[in-house]
Amino acid sequence: MRLSFISETYPPEINGVALTVKSLAQHCQALGNRVSVVHPDRDGLELPERTTIVDVRVKAGKLPKYPELRFGYPNHRLLRQHFLQFKPDAVYIATEGPLGWSASIAAKRFGIPIISGFHTRFDTYMGHYGLSWLKGLAFRYLRAFHRRSQMTVVPTDELRAELSEKGLNNVVHIPRGVDTERFAPANRSNELRQQWGADANTPVVIHVGRIASEKNLHLLMSSFARCKRATPTARLVLVGDGPLRERLQRDNPDVIFTGTLTGDALARAYASADIFALPSLSETFGNVTLEAMASALAIVAFDYGAARAHVIHGVHGSTVPFKADLSFANALAFEISRWQMGARVGIAARESALRLNPRALAEEFLQHVATIIDPLERRYVSNDPTVSEPNARPSGTGNHANLPFSKAAKA
Repeated sequence: MRLSFISETYPPEINGVALTVKSLAQHCQALGNRVSVVHPDRDGLELPERTTIVDVRVKAGKLPKYPELRFGYPNHRLLRQHFLQFKPDAVYIATEGPLGWSASIAAKRFGIPIISGFHTRFDTYMGHYGLSWLKGLAFRYLRAFHRRSQMTVVPTDELRAELSEKGLNNVVHIPRGVDTERFAPANRSNELRQQWGADANTPVVIHVGRIASEKNLHLLMSSFARCKRATPTARLVLVGDGPLRERLQRDNPDVIFTGTLTGDALARAYASADIFALPSLSETFGNVTLEAMASALAIVAFDYGAARAHVIHGVHGSTVPFKADLSFANALAFEISRWQMGARVGIAARESALRLNPRALAEEFLQHVATIIDPLERRYVSNDPTVSEPNARPSGTGNHANLPFSKAAKA
């Protein structure tokens, strides 16, 4: 099978979407498929590692208020040429931005089946940036975008049910996986804990993610301040960067800000903490929850997304009702107290994460993709005058009436 992945974000950018797309593409390739990835370019970016994945880049723009994140400019000509040359059996569009929309148009033109990924709740982000009045419009855009695909993939059954109720009938739930070899308690570092001012008896709370308003970090700060009154030695570590970092760092001098960490450094930071706190109310899933579970941390989070799907309250940590701020603060205090008394619920969290094998989940993804591919589609010649390559074979189930030598054209 040949698969083209389209994403507005891709490593070395560090976020859940970028890392999920990369992992899925790599595992699909490892399972014997031909894979290409189309993503925005970055100045001077080189491939981070040797790979046979076809790498295609488009011109990038910077997001307002988020200059560290890019979006891909639409490029119909490049996408059409790539689809003709690579001949994908299906296109997976991970993001709904200009590049994603452009890829949807190009794939539709050739009748290539489209799978879309619902990774980010852009509609809920509006309220965090003073644009609440655009929330409804943003969701209508997302719904229109995903209705263009034969299948929309979501990471939780909770989200599948919500989107189905709101008018999307092609939604499939495929869980996310986690690299339990990279994220593991064996990475715990006493030296790093000493740098944080923590010894073996010091409870360390960690948060990993963008330092931005949609992450609800003011709740984490106020909750931890309450915990400090009961446990003065407790430490809070924030891993990541973003537009709020400077202000939060200035206002909270006792909190440790590490900046963005990746690879072994990130795995070491997770494993060297004791409790993972996620106050965000805007996650579509929250890959960081699985990374923390794999690292054997107790979890404190609201009961939705990855926490609802994978965290058992009282066994792997504490989950609290959505938007229940006081309950979140109390849960954090409880998990700190429980850790001080010797409870290590993160061990059970680790055992649960071991079942989330990314390769097995890639196999499930491919099984779903196979259901929308027509193996009888024949080679065609494009009648698009802007594309130079004469012969190609994107197979799919779309309307091929305008493509010579397709079944639709011969009918």
